[in-house]
Amino acid sequence: MKLLIKAPAKINLSLDVLYKRPDGYHEVEMVMTTIDLADRVELTLLDRDTIKINSQNRFVPDDHRNLAYQAALLLKERFNVKQGVSIMIEKMVPVAAGLAGGSSDAAAALRGLNKLWGLGLSLDELAELGAEIGSDVSFCVYGGTALATGRGEKIMQLPAPPTCWIVLAKPFIGVSTAEVYRKLNVNAVKHPDTKEMIKAIETNDFGKMCNEVGNVLEDVTLGLHPEVAQIKDQMQRFGADAVLMSGSGPTVFSLVEHDSRMHRIYNGLRGFCDQVFAVRMLGERHTLD
Repeated sequence: MKLLIKAPAKINLSLDVLYKRPDGYHEVEMVMTTIDLADRVELTLLDRDTIKINSQNRFVPDDHRNLAYQAALLLKERFNVKQGVSIMIEKMVPVAAGLAGGSSDAAAALRGLNKLWGLGLSLDELAELGAEIGSDVSFCVYGGTALATGRGEKIMQLPAPPTCWIVLAKPFIGVSTAEVYRKLNVNAVKHPDTKEMIKAIETNDFGKMCNEVGNVLEDVTLGLHPEVAQIKDQMQRFGADAVLMSGSGPTVFSLVEHDSRMHRIYNGLRGFCDQVFAVRMLGERHTLD
């Protein structure tokens, strides 16, 4: 028996870090939404009791480092599942890009294996398990648009944002999330107004949403990687309505209302950056059907 699950990327419309917690994590407030750029995760039941990861992408680990592997192992151990599974991951979301590609693959594995193994868990229960794997996995279990707080595992659903194009560009570099957080001084950054971003989404106000985008990690990453700043400058020069880095980077995205401007930004960046995408927001939450 096989099951094919889409694992969409996310972007941060707003990312604020409030303080470092006693447990070593940072307390965050993030407004996130899924976009129509997705990996394909194919789950195949196996007769033998094992977990196999397959991917054509050489940057995707095929062992316990893979978050989808961790998701399958967690379900097997927690619910005493004796069946095995082969997990084929067709990567479309860039790796280590600030787009939660690995977390979304893990969330897709949780949703799909819940069905294949007949576990009968709710999305809330799957999201709670996802929090044990990684901070973005809970959000990715739900999808749609949400405010994520705590270390990212506390999820409050929001309406779909105003409709627009998202143009993304990822330079061919990696960013260490740990290093970015280590260099972040939460007392010396301009904090985005999370409440105003939520208000923009709830009132379907595209202009206000563009005005309220913000990411406290951005300046740290821009200081470490000038290539990211160059992409941001290019997007602004081509007329994006708003430009922001997603997560800890290095992917930069622009919000674009009009088709003609989207094409101008997309085509202009194609000669400047290897991985460029023009997609829509998804808006709707996942279901268990």
